[in-house]
Amino acid sequence: MKIFSTRLSTLSDTQKAQLAEQYQADDYLLLDFDTRQHSRFRAITVSGEAVGVDLPRTGVLKGDDVLINAAGELMQVIAKPQAVTKVTAANDFLLMKGAYHLGNRHVPLMFDHSFDQGDAGYALYFENDHVLAQMLENLGLHIESTSVPFEPETGAYQTGQGHAHGHSHSHAHSHSDSHSHKESHDHSHDESHSHHDAPVGRSNDG
Repeated sequence: MKIFSTRLSTLSDTQKAQLAEQYQADDYLLLDFDTRQHSRFRAITVSGEAVGVDLPRTGVLKGDDVLINAAGELMQVIAKPQAVTKVTAANDFLLMKGAYHLGNRHVPLMFDHSFDQGDAGYALYFENDHVLAQMLENLGLHIESTSVPFEPETGAYQTGQGHAHGHSHSHAHSHSDSHSHKESHDHSHDESHSHHDAPVGRSNDG
C-alpha cells in the first residue's frame, strides 16, 4: 500500500500535469472533514485503491492539498461534500451574534457565500447538531440542511498551510453522506477539548 507522508506547498508544471491525468482517472482522495482532521489514516481513492496517509501533525488537510510519497508519487485531496447545517440571518449583526455563540462552544465553522448563486448575503456552516440548531433558531437565525465541501476556519494563531492548486476542474460529486456531530456542546467555555487524537479516519468509500 502506498504511504503518503509529505504535503506539498508548490507544484512544478510536470506535477500539475500529472495531477490532471490522475483526476481524469479518479486517482485522488475524496475525504470528509472528520477524516481530514487526522494526521494518520487509511483511505480509498475514488478509483478504489487503498492508500495510507502518515503526516506530521501540522493541521487539517484542506481541499486541493497535494501529498507525495517517498517514490515521488502524488495524491490530491478533495473535500467531500457532506451534510451540514447552513445558518443565515436577516442582517449581518444577527449572523455575527450567531457566530459568537457557536465560537464560544468551540464549534468548527465555515464562513462562505460561494455556494449561494445570486445570494449577496453571508452564511455560516457547521456539522449537524440539533441542540446548536435549536439555539440559533431561538436567537432568530434561519437554519437549513445542505450538503457542501466543509472547510472550516483554522485558528487565527496557526500558520496557514499552503495549497498546491495544480489545475482547474469541477468537483461535481454526489458523495454527500449524513453526518452527526455526536456532541451537544452544551458546556462551559473553559473546558478543554481533545477531538483529534484518534489516528483512524473514515475512508471515502461510502
